[in-house]
Amino acid sequence: MVKKRLISVIYLLVFLGILGVGIGKMWGKGREAKASFFAMDTYISLTLYGKDGEKAVLEAQEKMTELEGLWSATHKESIVYALNHSGGAPVILDDETKELLRFAVSMARETEGALEPTIYPVLLSWGFTTGENRIPDREEIQDLLKYVGYDNIRIHGKEALLPSGTQLDFGAVAKGYAGDMLVELLRERGITSGLLDLGGNIQAIGSKPDGSSWRIGLRDPFGDGYLGVIEASDLAVVTSGNYERFFVGEDGNVYGHIIDPVTGCPADSGLASVTVIAKEGKVCDALSTALFVMGLEKASDYWREHRDFDMILITEDGKIYLTEGAKSRFSLNNSYEEYKWELIGER
Repeated sequence: MVKKRLISVIYLLVFLGILGVGIGKMWGKGREAKASFFAMDTYISLTLYGKDGEKAVLEAQEKMTELEGLWSATHKESIVYALNHSGGAPVILDDETKELLRFAVSMARETEGALEPTIYPVLLSWGFTTGENRIPDREEIQDLLKYVGYDNIRIHGKEALLPSGTQLDFGAVAKGYAGDMLVELLRERGITSGLLDLGGNIQAIGSKPDGSSWRIGLRDPFGDGYLGVIEASDLAVVTSGNYERFFVGEDGNVYGHIIDPVTGCPADSGLASVTVIAKEGKVCDALSTALFVMGLEKASDYWREHRDFDMILITEDGKIYLTEGAKSRFSLNNSYEEYKWELIGER
């Protein structure tokens, strides 16, 4: 499965443990349980508090492995692989995949194609799924774009159908969607406090055991430091940027992995990173990609129209634009106080 990042774009301010499961000290909300593992092409870390935290963390790991098996574009036994190689024949979907596909299509429609779940053939041509990066020529890209378009997806009852040549990639929505499913599962298992880091997709269950907000570091898209800290409780925080996965071509130019569905080339929107803060991880995941493709003005207009999320946009010239809700949660580190920021408001 193509993911928007191999390296976390949002890092926790505390170390979340090593591979495996660990049981830590007792807190007011229960025993601390930790786990780190690899799934969905990224490292995942969980820190949970609750009566049966150690059992819950193992169930969460099993669930992530199960979902990866369903949604990977490269695993030959997955539903997505079956759809992508169906030759136009209908494929029966399980309930979870059907709902994920419906969500991806709805967000594609909502963002007018800035989020595009059928961009996979173009990603393949650039080598972002294989690691063998190349610069495809314009003719090749134009030919592949003929198969790109969320309107090509047909869902009838339990079946989905893709025209031959059209291929799905859930890389822009799968981790966020899976994160929401994990949060629901963990709450059912009695987890009252926890932090999920799904390769940079952060989801907070409640607050920290001491009642304070979780503190999440926001990566500097131009270096290795942290621009600042986002405080969050019962929220998801997801960041996207082309600095996450890129290559330098023979022409000396840098090519990032977030593809503009209109051009078939890496998005050149003037943004260095987009952070979305909302209740649902799936919304954050989808919008962080779509808003990056849109660029500052269109992303700001989208927020003005919807206002059911908050965001932090960092432009390539080093300016920060953020909504009022994000401003109330975000604080710059002292070493970045020279950064100029502007509040996104009414026109």
